Amino acid sequence: MRFLALLALCLGLMPAPAHAETGGFASITVADPTADLAADLLASPGPVQVTRQEAGVPGWDVFSAGKPLGYLASTWQVAGSVGYSGRPLDVLVAISPAGKITGAHLMQHNEPVLTLGISDADIAAYVSGFAGYDLTAPAGTGLRQPGVPDVISRATVSTGVIRDGILRTARTLAIGRGVIAAGGGIDRLTYAATDWPGLLAQGALAEVQVSMTQAATALAGAKVPLQPGDAPFLHLWAGLIDPPTVGQSLLGQQDFTRAIGNLGPGETALILISQGLHSPRGTDWKTTGTFDRITILQGDTRYQPTEASYTMLKKLKAPGAPEAKEISLFRLPPAIDPLSPFRIEITAKRATASGEVAMTIATDYALPAAFRLAPPPEPEPLWRSIWQAKRVETAIVVTMLAVLTLILFAQEWITRRPRLWRTGRISFLLTTLIVLGWGLNGQLSVVQVIAFIHSLLTGFRWETFLIEPVIFLLWGFTALGMLFWGRGVYCGWLCPFGALQELLNNAAVRLGIRQIAVPQALHERLWVIKYTAFVGILALSFYSMHDALIVAEIEPFKTAISLRMLRAWPFVLFVLAILTAGLFIERFFCRYLCPLGAGIAIPAKLKIFDWLKRRPQCGRECRMCETKCTVGAIDPLGRINANECVLCLRCQVIMNDGTQCPILKRRARAEG
Repeated sequence: MRFLALLALCLGLMPAPAHAETGGFASITVADPTADLAADLLASPGPVQVTRQEAGVPGWDVFSAGKPLGYLASTWQVAGSVGYSGRPLDVLVAISPAGKITGAHLMQHNEPVLTLGISDADIAAYVSGFAGYDLTAPAGTGLRQPGVPDVISRATVSTGVIRDGILRTARTLAIGRGVIAAGGGIDRLTYAATDWPGLLAQGALAEVQVSMTQAATALAGAKVPLQPGDAPFLHLWAGLIDPPTVGQSLLGQQDFTRAIGNLGPGETALILISQGLHSPRGTDWKTTGTFDRITILQGDTRYQPTEASYTMLKKLKAPGAPEAKEISLFRLPPAIDPLSPFRIEITAKRATASGEVAMTIATDYALPAAFRLAPPPEPEPLWRSIWQAKRVETAIVVTMLAVLTLILFAQEWITRRPRLWRTGRISFLLTTLIVLGWGLNGQLSVVQVIAFIHSLLTGFRWETFLIEPVIFLLWGFTALGMLFWGRGVYCGWLCPFGALQELLNNAAVRLGIRQIAVPQALHERLWVIKYTAFVGILALSFYSMHDALIVAEIEPFKTAISLRMLRAWPFVLFVLAILTAGLFIERFFCRYLCPLGAGIAIPAKLKIFDWLKRRPQCGRECRMCETKCTVGAIDPLGRINANECVLCLRCQVIMNDGTQCPILKRRARAEG
């Protein structure tokens, strides 16, 4: 794989034409959406204005007649969506101020879905299906969720990445624009009657107290000096009453219901309770309309309550509550986040001979955890849902891989029993073709190799490859198997199309169809075709993934296995031609044309062990294994070419069979 990565890196450094749609995608520039597109996604009947917003979550704010209509964001910019092809997968997502996805538009993709019989229109329709999804609803689990379209079969990875990108982008955008809360929000349902000491113990109210002595010191020089003493200049309690345990306990049911009922969208209610000489309200508000003695501070936000937000209360209902001089209730705007700490400042001023002197009395408030809803759980990653849903398929593949591992580790014992080897191999190939191939669509492809190489260069993500459990398990086993046995662990046992070729050729031999022996010189030169095809597809993918996928149609896998021959006649004719050639030359496609085989043969050079045995006489005194090799992987000198060997074990059976191997026959005669 290191060789592949190096090769891909070298190819990636090749200059791409300026017009190539996939060149330089690591810094892809997302164009501003047109007003018409924004209006269509947000279902606006009239013209709209689109403004780019870089602060916080990057995106676009959309206005109609000067009022916010909704928000747009790119999945590539926000979620960094990279498709199965290893290239950017960009969808423009629109949300409304009410927290719903109003539309989504596919902007760019280079996915290999067209090679699977799925059109761009199918993908666009899938993307559009997210319209109406409510971001405020609890996140569902599993593959099927209300409001979310099901992933498209045979394009599970691509549509799964699209789904994840749309939902993550929409939620991030909604939180960034204040449409939905990042945390769990205020618990507005739970109520437990609590007395005054209990509320203070829970932190429901912040408290600050300034004595007359402290105030006299701070306001020294006032024309009317304060008399020092222990009496309160100001004793203040402040807190939000939105949680029923707080509000209903303090105000009683009727006043609490009235106060909460007066709140607008996103507003919260702050209560100020005071004792002492100083009045937080003062009297100037009656003429100015603003409570200039009271300031709410949160970050860069500075808010002074107005007369329109004020309600005067007369008495506290909580048992044990003190007699209060003033009880004031203020509606806080959405700009003040109730889930984040904020400060309440009360200003006291006194006139002096030269002007005035002032002091600020402040207390910090944070909504206690007891009155917060637990943050909603993050949606379960799609790949986990898919693995849960495909437990049976996963178990079947794991069982097949376990059986194959046993076969390969016990190959010496098995190859000493020709009938067992023959029966076992035919049975396994039938299972590979029927169950793994046609049943589970477990056919690897050179497209996946190209996607993996691109992901190494652009940011590898396990989540992308985990979306297909069957393919992931096959690739994982193949990668590990290459270190032990070489490319043959997949090509010879787990490739459904390879199994189809071998089974058909076996039938042809039984029917008496004469096999063609390709001369060794020509045979070795024909190998160049598949290696050239692999390198060509890889190089072309850095110029245009779309064109590379078209050239990758040299693989008949999709037609014969994935689509089960239900495809346009030129593709079916191509497959039939290959299979016909395979009746006369066993595994014709594997030998000379398969770019996937070439792709995995290169890293197979890292093979650690040499499990296939040879004798000194092989190639010199006996060439039977060479003539019987199904893919011509044994040269005239008796050496096995690991790049071409499919690990069928036929040569090992011959070597251990006293009725076939000339060397063993000669030994038997000598001993007899």
